Amino acid sequence: ALKKAQSEELRKAELQNEREHQKDVEEWLQQEEQKRLQWATRMRLEQEEEIHLLSLQLFLNSKCNMIRDKQILEKRMIRKELAEEEKRLDKMMEMEWEKGVAVQEELERQRKQEMMSQREPFRSHQMEQNAEKQALRDEEKYQEGQKLLECLEHMKKEDRKVGERHRQIHAEIQYFNTESQRLKDEQRERERLEDERVLKQQRQKAREAALEAEQEQLRLEKEKELARLRAAQERARDWQAERDALMAKRSQEAADREWRRQELENARKKVELEQQLRRDRLEQVAQKEQYLAMQVEQDRQEFQRVLRAHQEQLQREKLQREQRELQQRAHAEDLRRQIQELRQQRERERAAFIEEGRQQEQEVRRRNRRLAQLGQQKLQEFRSGAAHAASLGSPSPSWCPSLGHLPAPSASSANGTCCGATVPEPSGA
Repeated sequence: ALKKAQSEELRKAELQNEREHQKDVEEWLQQEEQKRLQWATRMRLEQEEEIHLLSLQLFLNSKCNMIRDKQILEKRMIRKELAEEEKRLDKMMEMEWEKGVAVQEELERQRKQEMMSQREPFRSHQMEQNAEKQALRDEEKYQEGQKLLECLEHMKKEDRKVGERHRQIHAEIQYFNTESQRLKDEQRERERLEDERVLKQQRQKAREAALEAEQEQLRLEKEKELARLRAAQERARDWQAERDALMAKRSQEAADREWRRQELENARKKVELEQQLRRDRLEQVAQKEQYLAMQVEQDRQEFQRVLRAHQEQLQREKLQREQRELQQRAHAEDLRRQIQELRQQRERERAAFIEEGRQQEQEVRRRNRRLAQLGQQKLQEFRSGAAHAASLGSPSPSWCPSLGHLPAPSASSANGTCCGATVPEPSGA
């Protein structure tokens, strides 16, 4: 019974430990599952590249705007502080000046009063001494007042220097801002004047070309009319006049051709000059566009560099997370395998323990059965011996309290002894 109770307690303790261990394993598995879900959610959000790029662009733009606003705010704060400092210094200087004036007036009043009192005749030598001492004290006070005024004057000079320095700084800042704005305005004005000059030249050249074309048309029409009139006159003249007119016409045509050639040459030069000016203007525009393109390209390259670095960092973090995930999975798999092996081992040990208890219980049952059978056999033998003794007229066998009924005497008990006691033989009666 004691072994059974102990085995029952061991079994209960083992079941309790197994339940606690299983509970810990389930909690750990739930935590791992929660971590995997969080990691999957984070990876899904990070895979949205468009949202990430848009967020990066918005971050960079907001950072630029923040820096610009911060610079503007700093300039405003500097201006405000300079203005407040100037007001404070002016007010301080005015207060110190008023104090100095008041002290000077008070000293002057006391000095005049003492001088007036000193003019009165002294009544005694003691009064003279007191007056002299008072005069010395007043002189000392006057000197102290002068020193105080000098100190105040020095302080006012220092304050004026500080205020002048602040004003210079403020003026330099204002000059810098004004100069920057002036340079920007001059640059814009130069560009505007250049554009207007080019447009004006183009319009002037267009007007000149139109005027030249109109004059050329009028001249050609006039020449045609003159030629028609000359032809009519020449037809009315003789052959010599006709020949002279023809030569004159040829000479005139040669002169006209020369004039037209010169005009065409001048027009060609004007066109070339106009084309050269246009090329120069286009070259300036191209250079400006190239400079802007270079700036844009540099900004784009810088943005691409930052973006590539950020993407590489994200890729490295992703690889690290995947490696950690693989390691965690391998660790979890190894832990699950160990838990499974431990569970199987405990199940085998529990089965072996149960089997051992079952075998022990069977052995106890077999032993009890053997003891019962042996007791029944001894009891039967005892009863048989008692019956045989009764038939022979001998008294009943003794009772053994420790063993119950004594076993019946065996057939080999010829001398009639039982349990060490001599059984008397029956008498002849």
